[in-house]
Amino acid sequence: MGLDFAIDELYATGWSALDSTDCDYLADGRCFPRPARVQREFAEIGIELTLRHVQLFACHRAEWRSPSGDPCGAVVGQGEAEAAVYALAQMRRQMLAGAVTA
Repeated sequence: MGLDFAIDELYATGWSALDSTDCDYLADGRCFPRPARVQREFAEIGIELTLRHVQLFACHRAEWRSPSGDPCGAVVGQGEAEAAVYALAQMRRQMLAGAVTA
């Protein structure tokens, strides 16, 4: 997938870089939230996000759960930032579709 793809997906959901607090930048100038900020964005709407390294497959897994503890989604990425950004993009898509409610 790649970090570029994850950022493209996040921007496609309408995420704005206007508040660039706790963000990093790609060489092309695009801003993206750091994993800690992604976790805060999930927490602000009452959804638990877990980020963990899966050593066996040399990847990072992000999974999120509803306030009741039901699994809502999971993604993997080569790095923690990629997994976190892609998870935020997918969660925002789910919210827009009404599949996840806080």
